[in-house]
Amino acid sequence: MSQNFVAGVFALVYVGMIFGGLPGLALDRTALALIGAIALLAGGALDARSAWAAVDMPTMSLLFGLMLVSAQLRLSGFYTLLARRIAAASLSPRMLLLLVMAASAALSAVLVNDIVALALTPILAEGCIKRGLNPVPYLLGLACAANIGSAATLIGNPQNMLIGQVGGLPFAAYALDALPPVVAGTLAAWGIISWFSRGDWVLERSVAPVPAQDFLPWPALKGGLLLAAALFGFLFTPIPREVLALAAGALVLVSRRMHSRTVFALVDWQLLLLFLGLFVVNHALLASGLLERLFLAVGSTGVDLAHPAWLFAVTALLSNVISNVPAVMLLLPVAQTPQDRLLLALASTLAGNLFLLGSIANLIVAEQAARLGVFLTWRKHLRIGLPVTLATFALAALWLWLRWGRLYVSAS
Repeated sequence: MSQNFVAGVFALVYVGMIFGGLPGLALDRTALALIGAIALLAGGALDARSAWAAVDMPTMSLLFGLMLVSAQLRLSGFYTLLARRIAAASLSPRMLLLLVMAASAALSAVLVNDIVALALTPILAEGCIKRGLNPVPYLLGLACAANIGSAATLIGNPQNMLIGQVGGLPFAAYALDALPPVVAGTLAAWGIISWFSRGDWVLERSVAPVPAQDFLPWPALKGGLLLAAALFGFLFTPIPREVLALAAGALVLVSRRMHSRTVFALVDWQLLLLFLGLFVVNHALLASGLLERLFLAVGSTGVDLAHPAWLFAVTALLSNVISNVPAVMLLLPVAQTPQDRLLLALASTLAGNLFLLGSIANLIVAEQAARLGVFLTWRKHLRIGLPVTLATFALAALWLWLRWGRLYVSAS
């Protein structure tokens, strides 16, 4: 099969990544990735064996296992209880915002940030309105902190899982390097949102109550213990992370109270299928030699992806154009060192705060809030997202320069 066919399929899939679909067709990014993978199989660019070999099963397994653990915590009412306690805290509006963002960042560091946003948004919005507070600053803080906090570990978001698994990064070493810019970025985002929200904290209106969810102590304890055990294993044992995550997920399914189909209903199958399709499409591009040619063509324009400044800029740009997971899949081959992979993880994740469409967590918060009559438009988000993104980019770049500047200079 000619390189032109592979290039055509790749271009079609990634144009779909940009626009979220194709004009005139009810397709989303996941469907396009799968159609692209199937077209490559049907067209003979790959056989079934090489297509399955292209899928990085450790990454898929890690993601699936942690989704099951998060489902356990969600079904137990843990997220609901936490959101209600936060919303009811006797704090000033600014300090309440700090508490919301700290909780969102911390949870997103150890659980997939999309799940955190999905579970906390409606309860937080309801609680704020009941207190007469404008929920918009808090929801923006929740989304921004979920994105920033997820960069702190190799399990905070899908792209970090991919970088950690493919790049073979140690869990503890990555966390130690990522934590300073994440903490500083969260505090900077809090300051920015507080500044732009001054005089806009109060809102007088009613809201339809969010359906109550009972808190189940024993299932919540089980989920917490499984998560803690997995984190302990990530930090202190040589057992592969995907094995630990799958073991925790398997123990979630062993239950007398929660039916397995209820747990499986909370797994993000769309995301798993998106990963599967993109693994196949990107492998075909790599095997055809086109990816190498693409990087050479980019290099001929003066863009040196081996230089950290260019890699940071291109990662940030692509993450907002085609979304962060596809961007990371494309750029991983040029991120050869642990320092480059840390940069790739930080830049791709922090870029999600720029636009409302920049991350799934942003969209989840906006969608969940709209059901309560609270509307986060792209203008409202950009007013906060732009300065937050610039500030967190600056802090991350400064940290990378302080931490690895001499290494980069000597390498170049």
